[in-house]
Amino acid sequence: MKVAVVGATGLVGTKMLQVLAERNFPVDELIPVASERSVGKEVEFKGKKYKVVSMQDGIDAKPAVAIFSAGGSTSLEWAPKFAEAGITVIDNSSAWRMDPTKPLVVPEVNATVLTAKDKIIANPNCSTIQMVVALQPLHKKYRIKRVVVSTYQSVTGTGKKAVDQLYNERDGKEGEMAYKYPIDLNVIPQIDVFLDNGYTKEEMKMVNETKKIMGDDSIRVTATTVRIPVVGGHSESVNIEFENDFDLDEVKRLLAEAPGVIVQDDPSQQLYPMPLWAHEKDEVFVGRLRRDETQPNTLNMWIVSDNLRKGAATNAVQIAEYLMEKGILQKEAQLSKAL
Repeated sequence: MKVAVVGATGLVGTKMLQVLAERNFPVDELIPVASERSVGKEVEFKGKKYKVVSMQDGIDAKPAVAIFSAGGSTSLEWAPKFAEAGITVIDNSSAWRMDPTKPLVVPEVNATVLTAKDKIIANPNCSTIQMVVALQPLHKKYRIKRVVVSTYQSVTGTGKKAVDQLYNERDGKEGEMAYKYPIDLNVIPQIDVFLDNGYTKEEMKMVNETKKIMGDDSIRVTATTVRIPVVGGHSESVNIEFENDFDLDEVKRLLAEAPGVIVQDDPSQQLYPMPLWAHEKDEVFVGRLRRDETQPNTLNMWIVSDNLRKGAATNAVQIAEYLMEKGILQKEAQLSKAL
């Protein structure tokens, strides 16, 4: 199968290549695609070097699937062109997420919405992905009424420039700033731009995407998203009000049995999820499970995941794996070969 990775030289694109290799996705031919300034550069995949090609060359190569991580404006311009050529696009930007004609997918939650007709599939926001993976088994059992989430998000969520800023500050060096303020020894309560309602774009992504992925507009979500001086791994404090009461042991069992979730919850051993544990892992880690004692049917939990993996690359590759498992990509690959 021919697989294109668009934005192959970026932080997430590099992680896409790593995850494709680690999960042994059947890549017969890799087509690394990037902006004009990166054309001709080389990327490595499974011990082989591949030359980066332009967008149009990526389309002309007729891959079965193109995994995009090249920013919203690039996706808006180029994803439809890839789709028109019969290529299935899995897009990691925010460009298509709230388009009612495009599925927004976390495979553990709503992969069944996907069909062969879906040529552009949206990969959700990193902080939303890890939250809904943990919410879904509990929503099925107890029905969620309201979610209050505060995030503690790492600098890799911004990109390489932010990682460089953090390390420069730590080393006492001058350098380019990804943020308006220092990030080392600081916490910035703003991710993305502010909107008219006083919330940031990132906060409203969590509100709107959660409802779409879980297929339930009645779930009320309110979010505060915060950048912290951690290189990788997003953490979330989540307060969930259910329609029905729950048993804490049953909550732990439901989460432990849920696909893609690992429960780390033993206060006696000071065991709880941390970005250190989640680093380079594909799962969502859940702990600090306890009743909210201020109101009925309400649970507090702590959720951590590697934002470049499950929050971006792994989720996109899992979508491709699902399409392949259902025979959708296989059929397209054979058709492309025949043409």
